[in-house]
Amino acid sequence: MRAFDTPLPIDAVLGDLAAALRNRSNAVLVAPPGAGKTTRVPLALLDEPWVQGGKLIVLEPRRLAARGAASRMAQTLGERVGETVGLRVRLGSKIGPKTRIEVVTEGVFARMILDDPALDGVAAVLFDEFHERSLDADFGLALALDAQGGLREDLRILVMSATLDGARVAGLLGEAPVIESQGRAFPVETRYLGRDPLKRIEDQVADAVLLALNEQPGSQLVFLPGQGEIRRVEERLRERIRDRDVEIAPLYGALDQAEQDRAVLPAPPGRRKVVLATAIAETSLTIEGVRVVIDSGLARVPVYEPDLGVTRLETRRASRAASDQRRGRAGRTEPGICYRLWEEAGNGALEAFARPEILSADLAPLLLDCAAWGVSDPASLAFLDPPPAPALKEARSLLNSIGALDDDGRITPEGRSLQTLPLPPRLARMVVVAARYGQAGPAAQLAALLVERGLGGDAIDLSERLDRLERERGGRAADMRRLAEGWARAAERAAGPSRPRDALSVGLLLAFAYPERIAKARSAGSGQYLLANGRGATLEASQRLARETHLVIAEMTGAAQQARILSAASFTEADIAWLVAEGFSPFAIEDRSETSFDRTARALRVRAVRRYGALSLAERPLPAEPTLANATVLAEGIAALGIGLLPWTKAQRQLRERVGFLRRAALEAGATEAWPDLSDEGLAADAALWLAPHLVGRASLAAIEPGDLDGALSELLPWELKRRLDAEAPTHFTAPTGSSLAVDYGAEAGPTISVRVQELFGLSKHPALAGGRVPLVLELLSPGHKPVQITRDLPGFWRGSWAAVKSEMKGRYPRHPWPDDPAAAPPTTRAKPRGT
Repeated sequence: MRAFDTPLPIDAVLGDLAAALRNRSNAVLVAPPGAGKTTRVPLALLDEPWVQGGKLIVLEPRRLAARGAASRMAQTLGERVGETVGLRVRLGSKIGPKTRIEVVTEGVFARMILDDPALDGVAAVLFDEFHERSLDADFGLALALDAQGGLREDLRILVMSATLDGARVAGLLGEAPVIESQGRAFPVETRYLGRDPLKRIEDQVADAVLLALNEQPGSQLVFLPGQGEIRRVEERLRERIRDRDVEIAPLYGALDQAEQDRAVLPAPPGRRKVVLATAIAETSLTIEGVRVVIDSGLARVPVYEPDLGVTRLETRRASRAASDQRRGRAGRTEPGICYRLWEEAGNGALEAFARPEILSADLAPLLLDCAAWGVSDPASLAFLDPPPAPALKEARSLLNSIGALDDDGRITPEGRSLQTLPLPPRLARMVVVAARYGQAGPAAQLAALLVERGLGGDAIDLSERLDRLERERGGRAADMRRLAEGWARAAERAAGPSRPRDALSVGLLLAFAYPERIAKARSAGSGQYLLANGRGATLEASQRLARETHLVIAEMTGAAQQARILSAASFTEADIAWLVAEGFSPFAIEDRSETSFDRTARALRVRAVRRYGALSLAERPLPAEPTLANATVLAEGIAALGIGLLPWTKAQRQLRERVGFLRRAALEAGATEAWPDLSDEGLAADAALWLAPHLVGRASLAAIEPGDLDGALSELLPWELKRRLDAEAPTHFTAPTGSSLAVDYGAEAGPTISVRVQELFGLSKHPALAGGRVPLVLELLSPGHKPVQITRDLPGFWRGSWAAVKSEMKGRYPRHPWPDDPAAAPPTTRAKPRGT
């Protein structure tokens, strides 16, 4: 094993690692930040016997990390990148004839192994920072293991990470040995500043930066969730920091290489640097002079919605592992301090590790690449976490719809043509289809904008960004234009002979990739849009694009029904017709009649509508036909407003109350008999079943008549229940005098009658309903119809309270009878004759 001039903590385990890989094909290395694993391990393994002149492939999660790792290893050897140590990333490669170590990004490796499954000339693949669990890393490891098992038994695989469940990964690698390095980290003090929910995160971060500048020497590394927050914090700091010796340096993936390098380089002597970074700076980077970390505690992650086919960015709490990684940045070169913008008690609620991307990503690229590998079911490959079935189902549906996979999941010739481009399937399809019309160049440049953030500025209108990309003179723009030219040439070869036509608009090109994201303004100039897939999205009304009736949306973020549009292009209704006619849309243009309920007018509205997915392209009013379908819409609309709005008669309301009484009585008695639920809530729940058949021919609430409801209610009560209804819940009670008294079934106390007490003389048993189970509530009245007593026990009243009532009433109504034993007295409705 070669020796090194500068010792690093990882050196202590290099011998164990080398021995493990001499005896086994796979190994896992766990080493904390700053141990030196990224730059020391590949160099240490280069002279191992099993390498025998082969190459070592080192995977890094990001271009910045890959460039930094390649540069440091080359410096260690006293060489330039491109000699022993090479670099292979999307926007440029430095590989020479002497290259033995290739540092590549994870996405590039996936393309490498798909193009060369045997990995000829490669001795080992080293997965660095595997704890980030990107989809490309998981997929690359699955393919490498598959190649090792079937084509290259001699291939070595080493998984390296700072924070990782080593035992779980070792199990995936066939119980591979796990080598752990303790590393060397300087002590880092942690201070918790808390989080004010009423304060914007940008303001709180800016306050923390100023606090740390006043309290601590050295440079700062500030972690923020995304580019937008970084720019806003930068604006606030430039307004508030007057010290010219403090340099503010943004650091995120969309920056040019020169700007990224400027952020990573140490501050000049006597100056301090405040680096505002995304998660790009969590691993594989050492920024000299940084001894202060300020952690917002947030991270932005892509979340795929399989039912809508949309990937949106979501801001979430960073995991405990990520927070520890960020904290460790303060102790790389000297003792440091970490300010955290949350309470210490909140640590327990943090997830242990970041959620693997495979569990929340669009799996269409993975599925297409698996098919190109010869695997129709990704579950047959060795993934640490298997791909979720719903996302796989959606991915398979998409790839089938664009002809990339056949019904058995095998790749088709069309799929092969898409797979030749290092682009997601949707964008590859856009470029290949455009090539068939002689438009591969513009489509490839549009794809470049969408995969390389920050190119062409940040305008929402992709047409503006394309124009600006053509004029940009920066190195990254030039590299991307050259790359796009290569994609265009590959697409032209895959597409075959073209049939040129007039230039395709940016919106039409974009619709080749996202036909379900064609959108129409809900109202002119509002910035509120409805997508063909039924989702809602918004633009600031001040945006020029907000004046467009139709858009095609490429990117959006936010909640499912009201997302914010990040990039889009204008479109026309004629474009929709052309897209459908050429067969590039999952939706057809359909003409049909649609019936809805107008809540304001309380009436049906019928329209002839021309639709593209959820979008209405044109419509005109129609008369409401007397159909059950229309009657059902009316019934359900009225039910939603309230069943009480129907023109119920007094008799119908009493019928419902009587049935409701018997239903409650049966339930209280534990009976299983099925009295129907005729309450407002019960009727509203089944309005389509009981009411709609009786509204055929009606078009509004005003047109409904009580007779319609008679028939509807009648059908809800079978003949047997109607017979029992009259017996157990009669409409009237016949008093001993023969008077017929209406029973109030809606009374709060229960079914009630109001009756003069003299009419009940001679009644020794209390009247009851519901087959004798429920006593009738008696509101006893004086001869002047004033309440005397309410009772559910008439015999008890005769025996008890009657004496007091009689004494009081006798003086007030002397001409009326007040017998001592009312239970034995004759009932009467009259006063005593005069003189008696």
